[in-house]
Amino acid sequence: MRRILLALTLVASLSAPVLAHPKLLSASPAADATVTTAPRTLVLNFSETLLAPMSGAELTMIMPGMAAHVIPTKTSVGADGRSLVLTLAAPLPRGQYQVAWHVVSADTHRVTGSYKIQVG
Repeated sequence: MRRILLALTLVASLSAPVLAHPKLLSASPAADATVTTAPRTLVLNFSETLLAPMSGAELTMIMPGMAAHVIPTKTSVGADGRSLVLTLAAPLPRGQYQVAWHVVSADTHRVTGSYKIQVG
């Protein structure tokens, strides 16, 4: 009986990483940061390897009294497989932006989140 419990504990501990959901570890520019120079790329780093066809992000300018304006970006999964890279076609004008992301890893569960950055 003791061997069976030990075996079950071992199996459970080995399968836990497979069932883990990706978590946003860091971003550049950082979440809630104010930057003086407009970034040309945004990088979001996650805890798990991402499935590229099912992961992405959207950058939206969100200024008070103004309709939300989606900023054109090219979004791709980085060479490390654990980052989303948003490449901007042009520098961002001064203002507040929301980065809304969705990612899927090996467990195939979609995880979403968002944060804001300020330019200027």
